[in-house]
Amino acid sequence: MNHPAGKQPAGTAVGRCNTPRVAWLALLPVILSSWITTPLAASEFPTAQALKTTVARERSFDGIVEAEQRSTVSSQVSARIEELPFDVDDYVQRGDIIVRFRNQAAAAELKQAEAASKEASARLQEARANHARIQTLYEQNRVSKADMDKATADLKSTQARVDAAAGALSAAQERYENTIVRAPYSGIVVERHVELGEMATVGTPLMTGISLEHLRVVVDVPQSDIAALRRDAEAEVDLPTGESLETHEVRIFPYADPSTHTFRVRLRLSEGQHGVYPGMWVKVKFRTGEQESLLVPESAVVQRSELTAVYVLDDQGTPRLRQVRLGRKLENGNRVILAGLGAGETVVTDPDKARIALLGRQP
Repeated sequence: MNHPAGKQPAGTAVGRCNTPRVAWLALLPVILSSWITTPLAASEFPTAQALKTTVARERSFDGIVEAEQRSTVSSQVSARIEELPFDVDDYVQRGDIIVRFRNQAAAAELKQAEAASKEASARLQEARANHARIQTLYEQNRVSKADMDKATADLKSTQARVDAAAGALSAAQERYENTIVRAPYSGIVVERHVELGEMATVGTPLMTGISLEHLRVVVDVPQSDIAALRRDAEAEVDLPTGESLETHEVRIFPYADPSTHTFRVRLRLSEGQHGVYPGMWVKVKFRTGEQESLLVPESAVVQRSELTAVYVLDDQGTPRLRQVRLGRKLENGNRVILAGLGAGETVVTDPDKARIALLGRQP
């Protein structure tokens, strides 16, 4: 059926939908304008005040872990190397055999010394018995004083031979034991200076090892901070895992490096393995008294690329992003603010909520 131009039947779908859509589109700017201009209430955000509090004064420096025990074991005999049970980077227990030399000559010498010692002991027993018999006869005036003196001299001579044989036996035992080199402490082999089958002489370096259970940290401290450290320094070492270790001894060297004007400080860690190894970098914190610092909760801090900031509420209760300079993080979850914020100002502890609210206010 044809209809006049520009007219539609009243009951068609087009006639039912166009009117509400047009009305909605006409009202949308009014609704958006009303929503955008709605002021933000300070109560909408979780907040906290920036407060000045007395905290421990700390200074942090980079330190390097060192092995307190590092040594090179050398040969005490001239012999051929027959066994090398460990290689570089192997862990050895204290007393483990790390080098074994050919020991046939030393073993034969030890047997000879043992036999000579036994013979001397037997001669001593015989001399003692003879001396006791002569002494009894001398007391009965049945032998002369010359016989008594001879028996006494024989006893002393035999005792001297026993002492000499004991010394020779001890030396032979030591030479035999030196054909087996044992680890002086538990640790890691860092260098092996010989190979299997080589002929070693007295003084030849064999292996170099370090202990992982006796470690220390060395740090260079500027001369401007060394006076406070000398007075009442307490130190703590921060590990890469986030844990901290206490130190037992803080030793400050009595002279400065003339090129860097820094003092070397050495800190000993407690005995045992703590997940750190020689050569690693760690953070060393020195506590030197107390100071007043401005604190805010860690949750209020915003990190965006190179920007570090917090949302601060203005007089109208609107959060404003403000750049700050951070200090250290405290164990109670607060953060020290070095610059950019004043005491008593209110910060938002939920930065995401403040950001979303500000985006919604933008026209």
